[in-house]
Amino acid sequence: MYSEKVMEHFSSPRNVGQISDPDGVGQVGNPVCGDIMRLSIKVEDGKIVDVKFMTFGCGAAIATSSMITEMVKGRTLDEALQISNRAVADALDGLPPAKMHCSNLAADALHKAIQDYYERSGKSADAENRRTTAG
Repeated sequence: MYSEKVMEHFSSPRNVGQISDPDGVGQVGNPVCGDIMRLSIKVEDGKIVDVKFMTFGCGAAIATSSMITEMVKGRTLDEALQISNRAVADALDGLPPAKMHCSNLAADALHKAIQDYYERSGKSADAENRRTTAG
């Protein structure tokens, strides 16, 4: 059984789409269930200022994608990296055990998008964290 929050994020997902010039993109998939999630981020001054997702998958995959976008907008990259699959599931008031892998996809896509940002920008996570915490 899905929570009201899961059903709300599934029926009215937030931040669906693509960023035309993303600073980082993370794409993950689960071959067992066929879910594919692509998350893109826009970063300014070490903070995620925009985030969008495209997900092909079940209701739980769409809901976790939507929820993670709301959880990270406005956060620093370091704060966003701390978001776990459990935090995503908790923010949705839980997921059925058989759907917990969906929250893994959302957190994994976010972490890959941030990693991609660091690779594209040539910045290291440590240098970025020092800059955002000092300012």
